[in-house]
Amino acid sequence: MRFTIYQESRQGGRANNEDRTTYCYSRDALLMVVADGMGGHHYGEIAAQLAVQTLADAFQREARPVLTDPFRFLQKGMTNTHHAILDYTARHRLKDTPRTTCVACIIQDNVAYWAHAGDSRLYLMRDGRVVTQTKDHSRIRLLIEEGMITEEQAAFHPDRNKIYSCLGSPHPPEIEFSRKTPLDNGDILVLSTDGLWGEIPGETMATALKGANLLQAVPMLLNQAEQKGGEHGDNLSVVAVRWEDTYVETASSAISTQTMSQNEVTSSLDEFGRNPSYKSDLSDDEIEKAIEEIRSAIDKYTPK
Repeated sequence: MRFTIYQESRQGGRANNEDRTTYCYSRDALLMVVADGMGGHHYGEIAAQLAVQTLADAFQREARPVLTDPFRFLQKGMTNTHHAILDYTARHRLKDTPRTTCVACIIQDNVAYWAHAGDSRLYLMRDGRVVTQTKDHSRIRLLIEEGMITEEQAAFHPDRNKIYSCLGSPHPPEIEFSRKTPLDNGDILVLSTDGLWGEIPGETMATALKGANLLQAVPMLLNQAEQKGGEHGDNLSVVAVRWEDTYVETASSAISTQTMSQNEVTSSLDEFGRNPSYKSDLSDDEIEKAIEEIRSAIDKYTPK
């Protein structure tokens, strides 16, 4: 495989960053995950951390060097996350469950597979245009599809942040899967929370990223979104990849997995409370306890 990838998460105008992102790759498979946590105190960030860490841990175990069934992997990872959050809620006797959106994508054999719950989005961009994107599990999306409101009206609608599917809800999540999607050289996949796509339309992102260096262009898009969001702007997070499997020229920013061994996996995953981008008001002792509980919740759903 050959690809260029970039991830970043920013606090925006919020007091805390409850978004989480990760990517992992073996010699022949790539995983990307973005999650947007919801919940009071630090519970939203724990829900989001459970999502990215559960999927990353499973990928490290199972991508040897490919996944047997990418759709089954995504379904199992998101379902295990959902139950782990419910277990955490019961153990702490919380009045309401922390929740998180999640969008995740696997690429192997030049084919992309993705799944999502909530309103964190995936865009597939080709030649400066959005070829396809996920449909938000939100009340607003339903109103748009029924012709009740326009896209322009949706941006200011009071229900714009209300979603009907997520991980951690008392109701089982609606997890929506893509089709198997072959990728062309130069295709760009963008996974993002609503802090980015809510301020910068997908087509605008696609135009900006066409032919650009992702490592320079994506931070510029985040800058624009952060500026538009202002002092009350949401957390904004993104994982973006340009697929370059048939790329001829050598690019210094590109990752090539050709020399990786069959059982080797590389991950870019921040441990809870350790990344300054994910600001938390927890003490060091509380962070250590949260890390231990996250690990325990994940281990419960890890095959022995």
